[in-house]
This record gives sequence, C-alpha cells and structure tokens, in this order.
Amino acid sequence: DINTFKYGVANRGASIRIPRDAEKSGRGYMEDRRPAANCDPYRVTQIIMKTTGECLSAETIEAGGKTHTAFVFIKPHANNEKVQALVKEKLTSEGLTVKAEGQIKSNVIDKKKLIDTHYGAIAAKAVMLKPKDLVVQEKSQEEFEKMFGVKWSKVMEDGLVFNAMDGAKKLGISPDELGKKYDALKKGETIIKFGGGFYCGKVDDIYVINGFYMNMRSKFTAPGTSIYYYEVEWPAEKMSWADFRGKLLGPTDPASAPEGSLRQQIYSKWSELGLTAQPDTGDNGVHASASPFEALAERSNWLRASISKDPFGKALLASGIPLPLLTKEWFSDPSVEFEGGKKSLFDLLEDLDAAACLKKCKEIALANKK
Repeated sequence: DINTFKYGVANRGASIRIPRDAEKSGRGYMEDRRPAANCDPYRVTQIIMKTTGECLSAETIEAGGKTHTAFVFIKPHANNEKVQALVKEKLTSEGLTVKAEGQIKSNVIDKKKLIDTHYGAIAAKAVMLKPKDLVVQEKSQEEFEKMFGVKWSKVMEDGLVFNAMDGAKKLGISPDELGKKYDALKKGETIIKFGGGFYCGKVDDIYVINGFYMNMRSKFTAPGTSIYYYEVEWPAEKMSWADFRGKLLGPTDPASAPEGSLRQQIYSKWSELGLTAQPDTGDNGVHASASPFEALAERSNWLRASISKDPFGKALLASGIPLPLLTKEWFSDPSVEFEGGKKSLFDLLEDLDAAACLKKCKEIALANKK
C-alpha cells in the first residue's frame, strides 16, 4: 500500500526499512524505500547533516554551560610558598577542582609577551590607541565632569588627553616616572575608572589614559620574578561566577574585600605570609578571570589551551562564532555594537555564568554581523 506510511526492522515492504544491526546497536542508517525516494541525494544529505548538526550543536552548547573553568594566578609581589598554600587551600575548600598549576617565570612572560596579551585592551589604550579612538560612555563622561569640573568633550577638544606613552613625552619624563606619578593619584579625586581596564588620571595639567601600565608590565617582567597559576573548574550550579569573584576572590581593592576572601586574607596577613608590603588596589595578591569568556582567552594565552577542545570553546564555536573572530578580535576585548551603543566586550560579559555568557556571545555576534 503506497499510500500508507510504515516502518519496520528488516521489512522490505515498509516505507522505511531499519536494518537489524541498526536496531541492535541503537544507531546506524535507515533505508527510504518509498516510490518518491527518487529525490536528489545531495539535497537530502544536506538536510540530514544540517538537522543532525543542529542537534549536536545544541548538546555541545548545553554541555559548555554546565561547567565553569577559570584562570587564577598569584601576582609576582605575592608569589611565595605560603601564599601558594593559602590560595590552593581556599580554592579546594570551596569545592573547586585544580586541573593544573605551575610557575611561569618573568623571562618567559617577557619573551612571549604574555602580559601584553593578557592586558591587551589595557596595553593598547596605554600605548597604541589614541584618545580619539576610545569610546567613553555617556555616564562615564558625566562622572568625569563631576570629578574634574570640566566636560570630557572640552578636554578632548583642547588636546589635553594622552595615552601613557604620549603623556610621558608631553611631560618630558620617562614612562616609569609617569607610572610613579600615576600611582600617587587618588581614587575618586584625581583618577576615574571609565570601564574594565580603562582609567583616566590627571597628571599635572593633562589627562592620561592607563598611565599605570608601564609599571604594571615591569612588575611581571623584572628578572627573578614569576607568577603561580591555577586552572580551576567547578559545576556552574554550585557557584555563580559573580560569587566566585566577589566572595571567593574579593574586589579589586583588598581593603574592602569580604572576610575570608582570598584578597582579604592576603591583605590582612601580608606580614606573616612573607610579603614585603601590604597589598593595595594594584598589587592585590591574586588575579582571577572576570567571566567564562575571559577565562578562555586567558587560558588560550597563558596555557596555550586549544579552543576547539575546550568545552566552553567548543560551545562558542557550536553557537556559530567563528574561530578567527575569537582569536583575532574578541580575545583583545574590542568595542562592539550592542543595545544601541558601542561597549567593551569583556564588560558586557563580566560576571555572567557560562550558559548566560554563551547566550550573550551569540547575541553580540549577531548584532555585529557584517
């Protein structure tokens, strides 16, 4: 009966014949034996592959959202055995699994430019980009005017804003000397944060973008120094990324970090831990990835992790985000169009859990599709 659809195992009279081997193993091929099966095999194969691919992609994306993997390292000023022991104990006691750990020495950091890639956006704003190339959000411009008593547009128009390299030249001092001046600025009085890794400080009578970077780099590349890293993971349902950073790690300023957080412990126990000075906002003991996406970028840089083999990386690729876009653009924290304006990619993804981060990455990619 050619008008009735039916299927069967080893049934050559059925519309769809399922071989016995396929039935036994629960997988395999099927035979379409209908008279209308004289279709274009290439078009049918394309449809089958597309449908199967979508199903597999959905599984890959779901898997990528279930686990959090972060990159944590002890900064050079705090890297000793006592701090290493404290950090590892805190990580494991909170239920995190340490997948890998080790030391990376300053000569390797310098030679491979690991710190420059790590602080890509910060370094670029300090050295490569000109102020006119930077995006300062309207809210940040209002905060700038409130702090300094002059509009951002006015100081730009008057040519009073410089990146760190040009600022040092304008002042007739070395980048290191500028770094020392910048370190002396006071938060909320002479320096303002525009966004993640984006600061503007008033040095003498000019405004300098990310003037701290030169000193920051030298701390990682000075002979005899090193970092100590931990690659950690945990079930996303057990701890949110916001809690990982806010409660386990602690905020940028260790003096305001919650009791028991890593940065608070290093801040309060600095002397008995063998540090030469009490941590501050710049030297705050420990770094940790700000989002699952940043974690992937950092592991790709510091550990040369394979994006196509990493669960979160595979989920990004399965979401339709091309590998070249990730490695050549997104890992450098570009400004992207989203929800009516240009914003830092890293800022948009900060503190999101893995599943939400994947979803937003896809939305951002669609919003910036050329």
